[in-house]
Amino acid sequence: MKQADQAPAMSESALVEVLSGSLYPGAAHNSVVMVLAYCQAAHLDPMLKPVHIVPVYQKGRGMVDVVMPGIGLYRIQAARTGQYAGISEPEFGPPITAKLAGVDVTYPEWCRVTVKRQMLNGLVAEFTASERWIENYATSSKDTVAPNAMWKRRAFAQLAKCAEAQALRKAFPEVGSAPTADEMEGKTFDEGARDVTPKQPQPNSDPEPEPKPPYSDEKFEKMLPVWQAGIDEGKTDAQSLIDFLDLKYTLSPSQIEAIQKLAAIPGETE
Repeated sequence: MKQADQAPAMSESALVEVLSGSLYPGAAHNSVVMVLAYCQAAHLDPMLKPVHIVPVYQKGRGMVDVVMPGIGLYRIQAARTGQYAGISEPEFGPPITAKLAGVDVTYPEWCRVTVKRQMLNGLVAEFTASERWIENYATSSKDTVAPNAMWKRRAFAQLAKCAEAQALRKAFPEVGSAPTADEMEGKTFDEGARDVTPKQPQPNSDPEPEPKPPYSDEKFEKMLPVWQAGIDEGKTDAQSLIDFLDLKYTLSPSQIEAIQKLAAIPGETE
């Protein structure tokens, strides 16, 4: 008997109510609706809780609810490929005891997990990921470096899930590249992002002057007799001529020297 014959289809509003009262207690109604939409778009069973509602700080908006995959979803998707060949026990680095914003916490320096995938040629490939606790832990608020209760109480287990998620993404890239809820808990949503939009000039700022073209040697040689005549007739002088040309062109040192040598011939100046 098909599942559809066993029970009538549940309406969306009823399903949201079930999810709100069981898997996501206390979550905002709109956030649970987002969960349902996410699962429908990805063809997931929402009753398996493949995703989580994570409050994330977003600059300019404050705390917002974001739907993110859980480690369980990555495990399910890896298993469905038929090539999942197991996972190693997590290896941990030396424990470190530190005081973070007045909170004493003991955590592993790092965690390493290896995921195995049986390739089409029959060989089993291993994909290893290492993650550091200090780079992954969630803070109790955006204004402190103290860990939240979960990352303080379960420092090893939480880091192991982050390392496993990274290893699963390496072994099974088809599961996606989105970070899991454990990896993003307590993080800033646009953390590390930078604006790469080209900067537009300000309306009141002076534009950058365009570079002046060089005065061509061919044109320079052609104009020398004309300038000589103007200087001889007392209509201009060498420095005034250089200043005038410098408004539009870039003169070479040899061109400036040649103009400076254009002196009025004695007895011909009116």
